[in-house]
Amino acid sequence: MSSREASSSEVAWADGRLCPRPEVALSLGDAGFVLGATVTEQLRTIRGRLFLLDEHLARLQESLAIVGIVPPVTLATIGEAAEAVAAHNHAVAVTAAATAASSGPDLGLVMFVTPGDLPAQHAGLGGPPRVVVHTFPLAFRLWADAYDQGVALRTVATRQVPDACWPVQAKVRSRLHYHLADREAHAAEAGGRAVLEHLDGRISETSTANIAVVCNGTITVPPPADALGGVSLAFTRRLAERLGIPWHERSLRAADLAAADEILLTSTPSCILPGTRFDGRAVGSGGPGPVYRRLLDAWSADVGLDIAAQARQQRQPVTQPQ
Repeated sequence: MSSREASSSEVAWADGRLCPRPEVALSLGDAGFVLGATVTEQLRTIRGRLFLLDEHLARLQESLAIVGIVPPVTLATIGEAAEAVAAHNHAVAVTAAATAASSGPDLGLVMFVTPGDLPAQHAGLGGPPRVVVHTFPLAFRLWADAYDQGVALRTVATRQVPDACWPVQAKVRSRLHYHLADREAHAAEAGGRAVLEHLDGRISETSTANIAVVCNGTITVPPPADALGGVSLAFTRRLAERLGIPWHERSLRAADLAAADEILLTSTPSCILPGTRFDGRAVGSGGPGPVYRRLLDAWSADVGLDIAAQARQQRQPVTQPQ
């Protein structure tokens, strides 16, 4: 890649080298594509810098161990690649937006690892695991209004994958059940987001966020056996402890969400959002609650950025077809 290309275009990191993002490609016979056997992490930048990188790398390592993929490079190397790609592509985005780096558009970053070529589709010969790091613009318009209006949640018939298939702690790309669950939720209520339950009715998570409920000022979250350990959820816990907000872990049921004073949704892109409707009925007052407001303010203060204001400012209007 020429120095001119490197300075003016987005890059990605694939199998040990930086390259123009459009040049990254997987074989059609890669097991990550054929079987969905891909371990992944999604991060975001805040003011151009990756947020909670070490925590995401630790979860990536845990998922790789569960799935049994040994990447050809170290986790430290993947982390260094992520920082290099994020820094370069943020500078490109800032230049393109003609805005100052301190208030420029932040990015999402994905790192993923696949098992490599599937022998059955490569004449019996497999290939080494593939490791890719790339970025994309955060879709602020998808959640900008939700900081004030909240998110509608729906229970659905589609269930979380049982541990007998794979542990809930493995963050992988095999997520067909999320797609089906959200289709069901959208059919029941425009804009509704599905709440995934286990076969026995324990609440797990949504397709994009961890769930917590607030009752009488106490935050309660599903235990590790019920939901993927959320990096943003763990950060929220640290903020809650700093604010003196009680935090408790126990299995939740749909009745707990229906009776909650507030529902909190934590995820990497949006950080924290309120759930304000559940199965067609208002949660609490029907608007963002006081615990959510305190935590959102604490998030913004801790990272030095008004998270909700950034989303409102950076969202792009939807272009209607002519």
